[in-house]
Amino acid sequence: MKVRFTPGRVRVRIDDLELAALQRGEPLHAHVGWPGGGWTLTLDPRGHDVAGDGGTLAVGLAPQLAQLSDPAQEGVTISGEPRVTVEKDFGPQHA
Repeated sequence: MKVRFTPGRVRVRIDDLELAALQRGEPLHAHVGWPGGGWTLTLDPRGHDVAGDGGTLAVGLAPQLAQLSDPAQEGVTISGEPRVTVEKDFGPQHA
């Protein structure tokens, strides 16, 4: 999972194996820690909301999972603060 933060927006790119994990109901986590802090992003295929607390952001994808799973779709965007975009980034590494 690749994560990019910009003002008011989080962009996440997932590969085919990560999409398969979401489809199986498994959450995905990205974490970076440092002494005294860190941040964590969770993509939750069973959740319904975007919620943040301190250095943690949980993104519920249940309402968008079917659209994200559609081969014709490149990704989904969840409006709000922050706006979250989850895009498929399928390279040849797992083909």
